Amino acid sequence: MGIWYATREDVMRAVDSKETARNAAQIDRSLEAASRNIEALCHRRFYPETATKSFDWPNSQYAAPWRLWLDANELVSVSAVTSGGVTISTADVLLEPSAYGPPYNRLELNLGSDAAFGGGATHQRDITITGLWAGCAVDESQLGVTAEALDASETGLDVDGSTAAAVGVGSLLRIDTERVIVTGRTMLDTGQNLGGNLDAKASTVTVPVASAVSFAVGEVILIDAERMLIVDIAGTNLMVKRGWDGSVLTAHTTGADIYAPRALTVRRGALGTTAATHSLAADIYRWDPPGPVQNLTIAEVLNGLGLEQAGYAVALKAGEAGSERTRDVRGIQALRNQVYDAHGRKARLRGV
Repeated sequence: MGIWYATREDVMRAVDSKETARNAAQIDRSLEAASRNIEALCHRRFYPETATKSFDWPNSQYAAPWRLWLDANELVSVSAVTSGGVTISTADVLLEPSAYGPPYNRLELNLGSDAAFGGGATHQRDITITGLWAGCAVDESQLGVTAEALDASETGLDVDGSTAAAVGVGSLLRIDTERVIVTGRTMLDTGQNLGGNLDAKASTVTVPVASAVSFAVGEVILIDAERMLIVDIAGTNLMVKRGWDGSVLTAHTTGADIYAPRALTVRRGALGTTAATHSLAADIYRWDPPGPVQNLTIAEVLNGLGLEQAGYAVALKAGEAGSERTRDVRGIQALRNQVYDAHGRKARLRGV
């Protein structure tokens, strides 16, 4: 599983797919393919990665000896630079183009300083740069907090309701300086119980609880075997849609446990970060891919799922030419063009 530009839940909402449909593996496979195809389309990776990368001394290319073109290795920020093993102060480093970045496609030395490249025995891999690499600005949303303290080896992460409602399988999260990837979600006891009987009627939409503070609009709860979607909160009452996700509408009695998908399975220390300990109630941030990229990812998955279900055999519209029947993809092609125009790396052949 690589980094996805949309989540499994994004796709399931788009097609109104139920948890009971059991098509998660199919969606995951399509998300992986769509994300990699968008990177190929744009010649760029959008997710943030902390890493140290090596480059040849630019003067070996007869270029300006103070300028290093990064090409596909675009930078958001830099924390360390060396040349020939000699440290160059980051105060003497300029990331360009400053008027448009991040991301930055080149690194320059301040000509007013004494910094210089080319201190090694050869030009090969003379320069090393440690920093945050991404093909776009790194935008994050603060969601909620951890519901437990974490050691450096745990792969289970319990979260609060606001976080659970805003993440899905494929979300990239940051806790302190560590990034983690959500690879699964399961139900967790919220510690709350049903405050009154519920009958088996879709019109009965009020779920009384002792305290609604820990719940969030958009969160799915589970009572017995019935899932419900929280659409509003009023005082200590949750307003819900009954029989959610293809579950069966049924009656429930006072005191029934209330569960929510707040137990996340995560891959620790992702994208160059280090797995670390985190305290209870540590802030959780979600990385947000560019909007058009996320939209195209969802569209590509939906298109691929439709083609797969049709056995890749679909008909031309009346009047369309061609001996082989193909899908009309003008809409999705327009979206691809928009994403490439906005985020594609262009004019990649350059003189130096």
